Amino acid sequence: MKEEVTATDADTATEEKPKDKDEEKPAEKNPICLIKTSMGDIQVELFAKDAPETVKNFIGLAEGTKEFTDPKTNEKAKRNYFDGLIFHRVIKGFMLQGGCPLGSGTGSPGYTFKDEINADSLGLGKLMAMDPKTEQPNPLLGIRSQPDFTRVIMQPLFAKLNIKSQEDMNKKKDEITKIMKTLSVKNVYENMGYNYDSKLKSHKPMRGAVAMANSGPNTNGSQFFINLIDTEWLTGKHTVFGKVIKGMDIVDKIGDVKVDDRSSKPDEDVKIISIRLVKVEEKVEEKVEEKVEEKKAE
Repeated sequence: MKEEVTATDADTATEEKPKDKDEEKPAEKNPICLIKTSMGDIQVELFAKDAPETVKNFIGLAEGTKEFTDPKTNEKAKRNYFDGLIFHRVIKGFMLQGGCPLGSGTGSPGYTFKDEINADSLGLGKLMAMDPKTEQPNPLLGIRSQPDFTRVIMQPLFAKLNIKSQEDMNKKKDEITKIMKTLSVKNVYENMGYNYDSKLKSHKPMRGAVAMANSGPNTNGSQFFINLIDTEWLTGKHTVFGKVIKGMDIVDKIGDVKVDDRSSKPDEDVKIISIRLVKVEEKVEEKVEEKVEEKKAE
């Protein structure tokens, strides 16, 4: 099963590189992982409370404690899953994607798991799908043509209402009109198959966000991406389970590599050497080093 952030998403991206805000301090109880790459190190805070199953899966694969099916042998395995993999898809001004065991974007760990997203905490329930003044679809929906409108809004709605013919549509014309007046972005995504969890606190896919790549609702596996820019149009469709807290310059550096025009695969492999949790003593040591640097600066 192919997991990807779609080509439509890529078309929406710009090549403008936003300036970084001051690096935020991670929450005390959130785990930190170190992604060592062939181009430098990236530290990521993982949102263990806000996306518990996703973080558990990521850590289990990274640390070699979670079993998966090796797509090359079709046998069960348990090892440091991400070690030696590559960032197989890099789109300048958008994102970098890794975690595919085949290095092509078509591989998976042999299983899928559900999304962990709260549409209401992201504000999607209050955003109208159609602007009542202009009667145009909300930009977040990425609708740029009539076929897009039919695919994203009408077909899922017709399926929900069990409309299978012109006759069915004529009978439910008034119901459709009424629904369209109150349809939210959240409703549109729910009609497409997304299921949301109101108990979670979700994060928007902003610059530096680490999120699960997928091929639709509840198709998460091992592939993930790191945002080079804010990607509001992905809000509610991908589980954001972490954020870069150190090494965004490395992320930007990877985002600038030369890639194949068709596949967006880097001409020269950008390898994930390893992904490991940062131990408590390493965090303490780093804080001491930061204080020493602050004193030197004074």
